[in-house]
Amino acid sequence: MSKKLIILTLVLLFPFVMQAQETKRVRDYGIKIGVMSPGKMNSITDVEGVKVGHVTLVEGENIRTGVTAITPHEGNMFQEKVPAAIFAANGFGKLAGSTQVKELGNLETPIILTNTLNVSTGIDGLIEYTLKQKGNENVHSVNALVGETNDGTLNDIRGQHVKKEHMLQALENAGTMVEEGCVGAGTGTICFDFKGGIGTASRKLPESLGGYTVGVLVQTNFGGVLQIDGVPVGEELGKYDFSNHLHNNVDGSCMIIVATDAPLDSRNLERLAKRAFLGLGKTGGIASNGSGDYFVAFSTAKEVRIPHSMKEREMEVKTVHNDNMSPLFMAAIEATEEAIINSLFTAKTATGRNGKTIEALPLDKVIPIMKKYNRIQK
Repeated sequence: MSKKLIILTLVLLFPFVMQAQETKRVRDYGIKIGVMSPGKMNSITDVEGVKVGHVTLVEGENIRTGVTAITPHEGNMFQEKVPAAIFAANGFGKLAGSTQVKELGNLETPIILTNTLNVSTGIDGLIEYTLKQKGNENVHSVNALVGETNDGTLNDIRGQHVKKEHMLQALENAGTMVEEGCVGAGTGTICFDFKGGIGTASRKLPESLGGYTVGVLVQTNFGGVLQIDGVPVGEELGKYDFSNHLHNNVDGSCMIIVATDAPLDSRNLERLAKRAFLGLGKTGGIASNGSGDYFVAFSTAKEVRIPHSMKEREMEVKTVHNDNMSPLFMAAIEATEEAIINSLFTAKTATGRNGKTIEALPLDKVIPIMKKYNRIQK
């Protein structure tokens, strides 16, 4: 990677890094979503081994886009695959690589999130990343998993400004501190007619229930009638989809990544992904006709990883029993709900393509509404 590219990216990222340091998440206001305890960082990276990287592109008046990379573990993903599953709540979207994950029940690359017209670029980036890894010298096929949402309202999406080097940089930059709001793949997104973006949250089960962690990361770009911790915020603000016959900005999409260290097979990971959909519903999302709402779930537990090649004919793995899945279901629901709300709380007002401005969620109005419904905990 050239020094020029690194310097350019750092310059572009600087204001957003400052934003991440200055913004508050939903819990910072005393709003505690759900009843389960979050992990140490209340982030998808509370699941050991998971890392997240962003590249944010804000250039001129029309470029508002980026890429977000999620790596399930630090090793060679192709040689040490993780069990995974996909649930398409509404399939109006482009989740490249999904059919092989569904067929084989495993994931062999990191996950890339970007905008709709740069999915192919994400595939190119993941292929190059995988082929260059030590131990993959004889690899001739790579199933890259790339998801998207359409940021064309704020971004010159037809320009396809996210390049392969940006994909690789996001993978290289991946770490445990996750920036939220108008960063990475969430730079140009819109949620409930407010500025959306990247959000994350986690839940840690008590030891009596296994002590497992469930972490979620979202790229929010969808609509409906906003609710926060059960409070009808969208109605109270008088701003929600279908509030009149002319207003219909409900389409867009949402990508939800669910990670856990619980030893689960692909079947129970799909069940976990389906429960995460309930978390989206609790925020007021409706999975509209034009919204591609995809849920990807994977387990990082070493005992369920799948080696690319093995001498033995059979594998013996131990997984969580069906009867013990309910706490994990609840964790996924709560973490998804909070991650979506975090994406709104941390996003800032943005102006992009053709001078279009999308306002941030007006927290000066939201907090009094939450107090009115006794949802602020001191």
